[in-house]
Amino acid sequence: MARRFSAPYQSEPVSGLASWSRNLAIFSVVAVLVSVIIVRFGILELKPALATFFGALAFAGLSMLVGLAGAIAIWRDGSRGISRILLAFLINAALLAYPAYLAVQYRRLPPIHDITTDPIDPPRFDALARLRTGDGTNPAVYAGLYSAEQQRIAYPDIETVELELPVQRAYEITLQLVNKRKWLVIDERPPQLPRRIGRIEAVARTPIMGFREDVSIRVTPDREDSRVDIRSASRYFESDLGSNAARVLKLIDDINTAAESAANKPAVKKPPLPTPKTPPKVVKK
Repeated sequence: MARRFSAPYQSEPVSGLASWSRNLAIFSVVAVLVSVIIVRFGILELKPALATFFGALAFAGLSMLVGLAGAIAIWRDGSRGISRILLAFLINAALLAYPAYLAVQYRRLPPIHDITTDPIDPPRFDALARLRTGDGTNPAVYAGLYSAEQQRIAYPDIETVELELPVQRAYEITLQLVNKRKWLVIDERPPQLPRRIGRIEAVARTPIMGFREDVSIRVTPDREDSRVDIRSASRYFESDLGSNAARVLKLIDDINTAAESAANKPAVKKPPLPTPKTPPKVVKK
């Protein structure tokens, strides 16, 4: 039956499938927001929160299927409700876009969760080790040579940062960048004699869900220069979907930029002190 747009069409009933599609889409949004709040603020354990999140995505997919069935029904019997189906599709598309991107990342990237600039001697988790002992958490020890090889293939640009700055200045620049990112600093130890090794341990969060990812930074002297090594590891899950590598690469770029700016910064010359005027000598006659 051809769809009618005349006045009698306004009296046609609204498709029940269209209403269900819209309601399921709205419910999915609410469930996703609730799961994000649960994870970010630690209201419940991680597993129930993730179950809520994936359940919400399943309802979004169901909403799209119901919407397709509703569109077919509307085309056949001329009932109203196409605007509700379109609204549901827009909501579901926005809701499923980011998880779909993460699914592509999961297929494309290696299943590793521990990234470091020094796989031979990675920075340790000392203060952070006690936070990685719960149920389902990844251990504090480095993931091993398999992870190092996968990292080398996927992220060849992640290397130790070598700076032409004294170790104390390199440590200060790195700590400033960590604080600028508003990471939760758990421990900070400036370089001290005799070894002059500086260490920073902090907790970063993923942008949306707020999953905790631990960061350890080691600043070591190299004669008159310095070296900065970074390690970023997910506290949960076997695959980080590239988040730790992105964090390390961005921090490397920012450290190099800040160090270059500090090296090129001209020294501030102090104004010369005024020389006191000596009184004229009086010659006695």
